[in-house]
Amino acid sequence: MPDYRERLWPTPWIYLVSLLLVPAGILVLAPVSLPAGIVTGIVMYLATVGALTLTAPVIEVADGRLRAGRAQIDLALTGEAIGFGPERARVERGTGLDARAFLVIRGWVQPVVRIPIIDPADPTPYWLVSTRHPNEAAAAINGSRRPSGAESEA
Repeated sequence: MPDYRERLWPTPWIYLVSLLLVPAGILVLAPVSLPAGIVTGIVMYLATVGALTLTAPVIEVADGRLRAGRAQIDLALTGEAIGFGPERARVERGTGLDARAFLVIRGWVQPVVRIPIIDPADPTPYWLVSTRHPNEAAAAINGSRRPSGAESEA
C-alpha cells in the first residue's frame, strides 16, 4: 500500500472546453459534408479526452521511492520536501524556477511540492511536482525517506 498516491486528472472544465472541438469539426467540414463534420468533431473530442486521461501522471510515494510520472527516485537521495500553495507555487514554476530542475507539472493543478536532490552525482537540483495536496505529499515524502549510508553511520 503506498504512503501517498495521486493521479493528476485534468479538471472538469478542460473536458467541457474540449467540447468546442465538436462545433469546430462541423464548421470546417460542413461545406463538404455535414455528417462528416459531426463525426470528425466527435472523434476529435474523444481523442482529446482519451489523450488527457491516459497521459495523466501518477504521483506515488511507496517503499522508500518517489514516482512522478515515468520517473522515480530513491527517497534516500532527496532532502526535505516542501509543499507550496497556489500563490507561492506560481513563483516556483516561474521566476524562481531553476532550469536544471526536473518537472512533472500540469497547468490545471496549481500547488506544487519541491523535493531537493542531495545526490552529488545528480546535476538536477530538485524535482518540482504538481499535486492537489502539497502538505500531505510533502509529509509522505519526508516520512518515507530512508537515511542514506552516510547518515545511518552517524
